[in-house]
Amino acid sequence: MTSLRNHRTARVALPIMPPGQRLADTAELALAAEDAGLDGISYPELSSDPLLHLTVAAGVTSRVDLMTNILVAFARSPMTLAEQARALQDYSGGRLILGLGSQIKPHIERRFSMPWSAPAARMDEFVTALRAIWSAWETGEPLDFNGRFYTHTLMTPMFTPPTERPNPKVFIAAVGEKMCETAGRSADGMLVHGFSTARYLEEVTLPALRRGAGGSLPEDFEIVDLTFLVTGRTAEERTASAAAVRRQLAFYASTPAYLPVLALHGWEDVGHEMHALSRSDRPDRWEVMGERLPDEVLETFAVVGDPDEVPRMLVERGAGIVSRYSVNALGIDDPRLVFRLARGIQEATR
Repeated sequence: MTSLRNHRTARVALPIMPPGQRLADTAELALAAEDAGLDGISYPELSSDPLLHLTVAAGVTSRVDLMTNILVAFARSPMTLAEQARALQDYSGGRLILGLGSQIKPHIERRFSMPWSAPAARMDEFVTALRAIWSAWETGEPLDFNGRFYTHTLMTPMFTPPTERPNPKVFIAAVGEKMCETAGRSADGMLVHGFSTARYLEEVTLPALRRGAGGSLPEDFEIVDLTFLVTGRTAEERTASAAAVRRQLAFYASTPAYLPVLALHGWEDVGHEMHALSRSDRPDRWEVMGERLPDEVLETFAVVGDPDEVPRMLVERGAGIVSRYSVNALGIDDPRLVFRLARGIQEATR
């Protein structure tokens, strides 16, 4: 890979997601990650709000970074998120990393009942508005943000929170070139989608990031890796891990928006087959899709190996580019193995 950074040791975050995303289980998992010596924890937005869980985590930890990966930006307004992020950033002592994603149109419109249009342009403006709000709070200057999608022009002392820490870093999740350009232009870092390959990152993602940044990325721009891992201590564990990752990759492959990733490798037919199956009425379609995903596709998107091999293979794959690894534990059911992998990745980056 083309070197983006060789001067910095990558940091390793452990996604914490208790069964059912129960808030009551978050503190124990967060403390375990910090006690294990990991650099950070991350939390996804599935059936609960990541900022709630990271606030609980902040209260029982003192050192680890707290990253949303991801938080759905378009389900919120810049003002509501600015308030929540400001509070958590100050409460945690400046440890928040705000990882934002756009989600897709059906979820934004039909699940969150929020507007959807021009996602890359909207995300660009969302982040700009977020920073304008934080700046107004910090400097005391009048809030005067007038955009295409968002307008924030009213702020009085009663509604102005104190600013105790620097603003949190803002990362953007991206796959397509337009959103990658937005990340390069507007964000402090990018969250690489799990449905990405080393070649796509090299040939598509990085050039788009650089275009967005006006030619070259800042030295402190960060890239977060979420590559799928296929591993296990026994043949049974490894088979189960591969099956889970196959199903998830097949689900992503069925999404037309992700077809360019497959097209780069000449696998458009795989995407079309997965899309057709996903729209069929057969009850076992998700299992069948995973079973039909070619081995070559699995081994290109995921790092496949024994638990002692996977950390080194993952770090070699992202060498010179990745600044943070968020351990992708999909299909790895034993928490002890997940922690072992996380520590192994951490050691491999040193």
